[in-house]
Amino acid sequence: MAVEREMIFECQVKRRRVRATGGYEPFWKLKSVIEAIEDSDTEFRCKDCFGAVKLNVKTIAEGSVRHMKHKLRTDSEYCVSGLHFRAATDGRQPRISQTPVR
Repeated sequence: MAVEREMIFECQVKRRRVRATGGYEPFWKLKSVIEAIEDSDTEFRCKDCFGAVKLNVKTIAEGSVRHMKHKLRTDSEYCVSGLHFRAATDGRQPRISQTPVR
């Protein structure tokens, strides 16, 4: 029996841009996980709940699948991208992470 795993294929990565008044300001940019890895990004968060995510690589017969998954189960339970949210049958509503990555 196959076990279903949480797989998020898009995430937000932290970038910097030049301010009009000078200096830099951080902002979050939406990217696919593969693009983020290719661009050597280091700071990630979930695009839906802004919670912490971690990089995973699942090896299958055709190769490997790079994806993210939530670090915290509570984020997965209340995020529309989360496996536990999709499996819930109690009618819960999605929400932002209680510990969002800033």
